Amino acid sequence: MTGVTNSTGVEPTGVDLAAQRYAALADVTRLRVLGVLAVGTRCVCDLQEAVGVAPNLLSYHLRVLREAGLIRSTRRGRWIDYRIAANSTAFVADALATARLVPAAVGCGPSCARDIEDTVQ
Repeated sequence: MTGVTNSTGVEPTGVDLAAQRYAALADVTRLRVLGVLAVGTRCVCDLQEAVGVAPNLLSYHLRVLREAGLIRSTRRGRWIDYRIAANSTAFVADALATARLVPAAVGCGPSCARDIEDTVQ
């Protein structure tokens, strides 16, 4: 995964990246964010509503997921859209399946829940 750097600006080794990915999954808020993103690209305002944490805390969790290479972002005017990184979809799907992520934990309704279940299967 070339080009992924942490907050120190140093490119992590393979072992560092694996540890960083697993550490990123070790938080329920970050799992919820990934659960929402499993349905598709979402703007930060949608993530805020679905996850229900303060904006500064959401920003922190998104940075951890970005540095672990699990998500990518795209700026759209004033908004930032987030999505699961293409090279991390299988890893994230396995993590969500293992966590048995349920709609209540994700903060979405029945149709969203079906989308998530389809994504992680």
